[in-house]
Amino acid sequence: MKSTMLFLLVGCLTAATATRADDGDFLRSFEGSFAGNGTLKVSASAPTVDISCTFKSGATSTSLSLDGKCRGLILMTRAISADLKASGAGYTGVYIGSRTGPARLNGSRSGNALNLGIRWAKEVNGDRKAQLTVEKTGSDGMRLTVTDTDPKTGKTMVTSRIDLKRT
Repeated sequence: MKSTMLFLLVGCLTAATATRADDGDFLRSFEGSFAGNGTLKVSASAPTVDISCTFKSGATSTSLSLDGKCRGLILMTRAISADLKASGAGYTGVYIGSRTGPARLNGSRSGNALNLGIRWAKEVNGDRKAQLTVEKTGSDGMRLTVTDTDPKTGKTMVTSRIDLKRT
């Protein structure tokens, strides 16, 4: 009985270590410089604006840091960053770039994406919640997508989507 329990414990620890190592490889795959284009809606009622962005990304086996700038229209430029750390089975961090101030991030990995809940510093589109997906697209790309709930319809809408390629 004791040997069976020990075997199960060792198996669980080995699986947890393998999963964390896999996450480390996944996080490091985002490291580098990226550029691309996308769209942005500053609120549910605002028009969609085309944007172009550049990002530098740093990663370790337990963290991911994105630091970039996006430009839209002729005069609008906004610095954007996100810092994530592995925390147990999930990820926590901070997003900076919203006009409301720093936002908290909390979520987990699913396949080739990090699915993160956003908790805005102040209300955006009628509440303080949204979703950020950081998705690996091919060997040299990533997609950043923010979705929120339209306060008028209750439906999920994309408020920003940026497709980036390694430069």
